[in-house]
Amino acid sequence: MITPAQFDDWLRRYGRAWIGGDPDAVVALFTDDAAYHEVPFAPPMVGAAAIRHYWTVGAKDGQRNVTFDATPIALDGDRGYAHWRASFTRVATGAFVELDGVLAARFDDTGRCREFREWWHRRETPSAALRAPSEREE
Repeated sequence: MITPAQFDDWLRRYGRAWIGGDPDAVVALFTDDAAYHEVPFAPPMVGAAAIRHYWTVGAKDGQRNVTFDATPIALDGDRGYAHWRASFTRVATGAFVELDGVLAARFDDTGRCREFREWWHRRETPSAALRAPSEREE
């Protein structure tokens, strides 16, 4: 069973790891055999190596100027549910990305996540350099 304080702390550490581009800090939040479902119809990433790779390629190497905020919605035994928002700039294109989503996380007795599911939507604004002249802000 996870307490409200434990879940809130887990969400804060998750956000700090994302903002800091720290895959090792993200991995430390999960059990060694955790299942991480980024989107509902794709198979999960399973285990520390898969989660580390996802966070290295996606966040550490691909994002800058990251923001993250999460609000717990509910707890049910070993499960926590939260609404979250994030934003970042894509390194490769300079596009500004905003994400709004919810997550469901199931925890073990030590407070590490063993199953993680998220559903999110993205709004992406191309960098000014990539927009057509008629779309650029003057």
